[in-house]
Amino acid sequence: MVIKAPEGTRDLLPNEALFWERFKRTAADVFGRCGYVLIDTPIMEQTELFVRGIGEATDVVSKEMFTAISGENLKTLLEGGSIKAKSRLSLRPEGTAGVVRAVVQHDLVPLGAPPAKLMYAGPMFRAERPQKGRQRQFNQIGIECLGADDPAVDAEAIIMCMRFFEAVGIPRADMRLLLNSMGCEACRPAYRELVRSYMQQHAEQLCGTCMTRAEANPLRAFDCKNEACAAVMEDAPKITDHLCDDCRAHYARVKALLDGAGVGYIEDASLVRGLDYYTRTVFEVQVDNGMGSQNAIGGGGRYDKLAEEVGGRPTPGFGFALGYERCVLALQAAGMEFPEAQRCDLFVACVDDTTRTAAFELAQACRDAGFACQMDYQQRSLKSQFKLADKLHARYVAVLGPEELSCGVAKLRNMQSHEEQETLLAEVAARLA
Repeated sequence: MVIKAPEGTRDLLPNEALFWERFKRTAADVFGRCGYVLIDTPIMEQTELFVRGIGEATDVVSKEMFTAISGENLKTLLEGGSIKAKSRLSLRPEGTAGVVRAVVQHDLVPLGAPPAKLMYAGPMFRAERPQKGRQRQFNQIGIECLGADDPAVDAEAIIMCMRFFEAVGIPRADMRLLLNSMGCEACRPAYRELVRSYMQQHAEQLCGTCMTRAEANPLRAFDCKNEACAAVMEDAPKITDHLCDDCRAHYARVKALLDGAGVGYIEDASLVRGLDYYTRTVFEVQVDNGMGSQNAIGGGGRYDKLAEEVGGRPTPGFGFALGYERCVLALQAAGMEFPEAQRCDLFVACVDDTTRTAAFELAQACRDAGFACQMDYQQRSLKSQFKLADKLHARYVAVLGPEELSCGVAKLRNMQSHEEQETLLAEVAARLA
């Protein structure tokens, strides 16, 4: 039986792997203009980080995290023993908690310092039912800004996110930007009680999952995909009607900055995002073309209390993450094809076996000069070698036969114009340039 990749994972074959690298470079360029620099955190973190940071009642923590455990600790658990908290590890389901942990652990935002602007890229893991646009191992790119509560940070990041999507080729007309405020610890508790009371009044119309959420975090009911639940929650109290003065002013300033930058958005009072750490500004970017039921390609928001949750001093933060695989679906719907990973400036063809050593030496000299060079390793005929050169999209083919070798030349053919001329072996690299 052929062993295949685990369910919910997939291989990035060479063409797509090249595109993923370009995707990350584009992010580094766009985000770097706003001062963001790369950080790389472990794929595994202590489980407690996600429990405290994301929220124990969230689906991510309660249902979707993969636990990583050593064979020795597994044996201990099976025998009824317990393991230390530091040995309880989980594969990261998202990137924010790990970055905030690193900022706190290494004191990257000492008192009085400017904010830390960080970006990351890499795989995340969630034990979800695989479907279009949703996998168990998926790639994300994200940013985190720690140390400033200015609404300009929110607006800058949202604009930056939209600029990135446009830079990789997703048409602006295909995207919609949803915006909301989730309030803060001063105004959200009272609002949560209003939503809980509303849900209890409509308990017979809501699913069991929503009523379970009503006790732990009633705002999560706005995320329910059940159409009947969504219809009920449309008439629930709106957070924007219950913001405190500070949150209302903060939200108004974010919108004003987006308006000034010409970035259009749709206010969506039901947008709450899925993680417990968000406060004030939240946003989401959606694309319908080419997507399944999962049409969000990116989103994020403000999390001013998360640093304290993981043991640090009060440090306001804002961040977002975008899903690579979902972006690919949107790009393919817009007509994008992956670039060719194979590059070949020169193919060295041998007339017979007597020239293979010289062909190898010519190929190596051209590689040392900075050119991508290939040759035949399977003793193909000259005709088959030209077919291979075509398949590799070679710019030039250098033909080496006994006669050419005795004169110290190669027949150099331009594969586009089909022009051919003899070139000294020592000058082939210069000719390619």
